[in-house]
Amino acid sequence: MRASVRIPGSKSVSHRAMIAAAMAEGESLLKGVLFCEDTDYTGKALQTLGADMIRRGDDLLVRGNGGRLTTNASGNTLFVGNAGTSMRLLLSVVSLGHGEFVLDGSPRMRQRPVGTLVNALHDLGARLSFLAKEGYPPVLVKARGLRGGSVEISNEESSQYLSSLLLAAPYTERDTEIHVKASLLSRPYVDLTIKVMETFGARVLRRGYEYFRVESGTHYRPRTFVVEADVTAAGYFWAAAAVTGGSVTTTNVDPFSTSQGDTGFLEILEKMGCRVMREQGTVTVQGGALQGLTVDMGTMPDVVPTLAAVALFAQGKTTIRNVAHLRLKESDRLRAVAAEWKRLGAQVEELSDGLIIEGGRPLKGAALDPHNDHRIAMSLAVVGLKVSGLVITDKTCVNKSFPTFWDLWKSLEP
Repeated sequence: MRASVRIPGSKSVSHRAMIAAAMAEGESLLKGVLFCEDTDYTGKALQTLGADMIRRGDDLLVRGNGGRLTTNASGNTLFVGNAGTSMRLLLSVVSLGHGEFVLDGSPRMRQRPVGTLVNALHDLGARLSFLAKEGYPPVLVKARGLRGGSVEISNEESSQYLSSLLLAAPYTERDTEIHVKASLLSRPYVDLTIKVMETFGARVLRRGYEYFRVESGTHYRPRTFVVEADVTAAGYFWAAAAVTGGSVTTTNVDPFSTSQGDTGFLEILEKMGCRVMREQGTVTVQGGALQGLTVDMGTMPDVVPTLAAVALFAQGKTTIRNVAHLRLKESDRLRAVAAEWKRLGAQVEELSDGLIIEGGRPLKGAALDPHNDHRIAMSLAVVGLKVSGLVITDKTCVNKSFPTFWDLWKSLEP
């Protein structure tokens, strides 16, 4: 296999840039936005709140409203499906407005916690309440602006709680100070948030990942912004090279400039036996004889199903740790991977915070359920390159983050 692919824009960056642009005063052009189910939910919510979102091919023109949410939006339910990023980031943004809003989602979204974020927003002056189960959506927001001040938050469940508070902080009545207690997982996503904020003109002072301060009044400014390629999405194609022994080049991932932590997957592939060529703007992965390894994936949890796919074809055990929060994603990803991999004949042990996968065992084809989880489906596609007769029972769930995935995947076929 030899293939070159161009990866769509980053989902994480697209969400954050759309929010910053919607809160800026004036027109921003976001180039290379990822248009998928998740970002559609964010865009529709921001439009309901008064920003104009106009698609122009692969670009998005955003007419922001200076952080002033429209009063006639009061009473609306902002539905976000199973987009956890949309739910969490928007909770703080909506709290800046005035009026009553309900944020709700799919049945699975109602099982994904937001209580820690809601408690932090209470401390900043918000009024929010749970309409069903305590700590979970749907959430009623009686918005009256955010006072700001000092708040303490734990991010053991999701780094998105911190990102949510940061994105709204330039529009609070007074400066906001955020103290992070306990270990912060998925730290690169916080770096990504701050990078977008600062690109749009906000200022964030910080001490590592323990303390953050945002000055009130340092509002976002409109600009042209280029959304970089999605590194997590690129990982499936790098994994394809790893398991087949082929070569795959991603033509628009710059390993030297990206803030996306999932570039760390390249180092893991190197340790497993692949050869990685990094150049300005491109990455090429050449597969090799794979060996299992033990790895802490706390900084790049979204890549865990991809690594679990590669691990099936590595000699020896691959042990994945420090990702207990994967149980709170679109599916319980640890349980889903263990269940479906076992149906192939794999030996998998499910841990409280990870997985142990015994590689190099004979595998057989089967009809596998991706559990309505885009990342499980795309990781199964990697396995399917080596296991004949593997059928993915729901291929459409990739629309959540990568609607063009199957079209690009065809370029890998011999």
